Amino acid sequence: MAHSHEPTNKIKHKNAFIIGIALNVIFVGVEIFYGLLANSSALLADAGHNAGDVLSLAFAWVAAWLATLKPKGKYTYGLRKTTILVSILNALLLFGAVVLIAQDAIGKFKNPEPVAGTQVMIVAGIGIVINTITALLFMRGQKEDLNIKGAFLHMAADASVSAGVVIAGLLISLTGLQWIDPVMSFVIIGVILWGTWKLFTDSIDLALDAVPKNIDIEKVREFLLSKKEVEDIHDLHIWAMSTTKVALSVHLVIPGKIDDEFISHVQDELYQQFGIGHATIQIENKKIEEECNTDC
Repeated sequence: MAHSHEPTNKIKHKNAFIIGIALNVIFVGVEIFYGLLANSSALLADAGHNAGDVLSLAFAWVAAWLATLKPKGKYTYGLRKTTILVSILNALLLFGAVVLIAQDAIGKFKNPEPVAGTQVMIVAGIGIVINTITALLFMRGQKEDLNIKGAFLHMAADASVSAGVVIAGLLISLTGLQWIDPVMSFVIIGVILWGTWKLFTDSIDLALDAVPKNIDIEKVREFLLSKKEVEDIHDLHIWAMSTTKVALSVHLVIPGKIDDEFISHVQDELYQQFGIGHATIQIENKKIEEECNTDC
């Protein structure tokens, strides 16, 4: 028997997506303009990172919308899994940004050029404010959705990176050492790789139908076996249908007769205790199976 706690068709965090994308598109334009004007690879690196985050937010928003569409035709689960595919795509985009940032920084090491430290500090300072505001917009939703968590982590990292760029601009102004700028670019690369690798591996796990990290499959097994009616279980599978919706299928071996109310109760408990909203439970009556094996 299948049972599903279906979400509403409303896109969660819609206003956060709109405000976050708008603020960051404007800021990326400002960073690119002043990065070229100030000849700062650190500022251009931060612009590249922010541009990746804008794409990230846009893709996450589209995926969140697709996930609200009802199942149709051959897509019997709907398009929920696009949220997982988008998480992988976002990680790959950020890995690509790392390569471009590294190329620019290496070029600055080989051919150092003067950097306008004050301009870098001012623009990066604006970035701290914008990225902090955007991160706060996604703070609540990050615990329940990998896409939202990705957006939150990116924006929180961006605020930290912008703070690093401000420090680089200050040090350049005080010391005149131009190599500080490309060094800060590599610090930014480290921050991007640290956050992106975790997002990438978590997304790959979900795409391969691994048990979501927030669910302990052994605890689910213990919960099912704790029911006095259940003698044994097998074929227990738990996987992610999207970054927010989890499915389960299992065979319960129950010697006696049970009604649908028992199954519904188990499904509701799976949702309440583990967040598993789509549970399919197959009941196997051991006594009937034994008789069938003998008489059929």
